[in-house]
Amino acid sequence: MNINNVKFEASFGTASQLRASDLPEIVFAGKSNVGKSSLINKFFNRKNLARVSGVPGKTTTINFFLVDGVRIADLPGYGYAKRSDNERRRWGELMEAYFASERNIKLVIQLLDMRHEPTEDDKTMLGFLEDAGFPFICVLTKCDKLNKTEREQRRKAFAENPYLKASLKVIEASAQNGEGMKELKETIENSIAE
Repeated sequence: MNINNVKFEASFGTASQLRASDLPEIVFAGKSNVGKSSLINKFFNRKNLARVSGVPGKTTTINFFLVDGVRIADLPGYGYAKRSDNERRRWGELMEAYFASERNIKLVIQLLDMRHEPTEDDKTMLGFLEDAGFPFICVLTKCDKLNKTEREQRRKAFAENPYLKASLKVIEASAQNGEGMKELKETIENSIAE
């Protein structure tokens, strides 16, 4: 997969706008403020491919990108407390429609902030992916913000977390220094090839 060939395709904010899936899809999911847009930009080596904001909860649409016959889906972040009830309902309907629409999902990349324990929303998402049988991995973001000792402590805590089964692939990543990007690319390419 030549990541330099990536281009923006479309954004959809409601379930009725979603188009049928005709390509293999790689999905990026995670809570608001986990660094999803920054990580996508770093992965594709583009500054403004995914919109980065200093305000959490800014991405409210599913954004699709195309790269070498593969569709990348950037899901809106969950768990942002200041969203209205209507906004939360629309988000729920959009996510439900996305995952229920018989898409060719090759891999869900579930992002978790390495500095913190998974939130209740993270646990719900992990449980959903597990129960629904979607292939997924966890990417622990912002690993560069921890020193060696803190990182080892967080690594141990994640390894002991009941929501993260031992067989689950976990990649530590940084949108700042690019750590984990090579491993993430290899993992994506392997999932597409399967």
